[in-house]
Amino acid sequence: MMKTDKHILRTRLFLLLAAGGLLGGCENSLKDLNQFKEKRIGVETLKGVDIIYSIGNVTKAKLTAPLMLRYDVASPYDEFPHTLHTDFYDDSLHITSRLDAHYGRYMEAESKVFLKDSVVVYNIKGDTLYCNELYWDRWRKGKEFYTDKPVRIRTPTQIIDGDGLDAPQDFRSWHIINGRGVVRVSSKEFPQ
Repeated sequence: MMKTDKHILRTRLFLLLAAGGLLGGCENSLKDLNQFKEKRIGVETLKGVDIIYSIGNVTKAKLTAPLMLRYDVASPYDEFPHTLHTDFYDDSLHITSRLDAHYGRYMEAESKVFLKDSVVVYNIKGDTLYCNELYWDRWRKGKEFYTDKPVRIRTPTQIIDGDGLDAPQDFRSWHIINGRGVVRVSSKEFPQ
């Protein structure tokens, strides 16, 4: 064998042994891997949040929340774990509807908001929606609010229960899925 062939053979043997040593020497517990994974997730914490949503320089909504967590992951999202309030506006900046929830999550890639825990939406006509889960999706024109979970709507003169709903963001009208009857009430029976 020539000197060069011996050198190449020794180099390959060394690389093979080194690779085997590295592979055999890598031994992390699941706990170590999870801690490493958790450290890599970027979470930005914001307190006392006021966010203005606009389309084409026209303000459409203002969201306020005591805490927002911004997760910088493969599919970024914002989380509002301690309540949120949103005012929705028409083109003249008049409030058309309001929304309150104990929890919210904005999925940036989908441009969709998931709301849960004591969700309440009310409009300027005095109609109020009560539910435990609701989505707001700006791409569903005329049906931005929707859910397939139980809902209750309280108007000035009636209470309507159903198994879901879709409605425009101004909540001036709504469509209840599988309505379960109407209870007529006096406007004096419930505070507005």
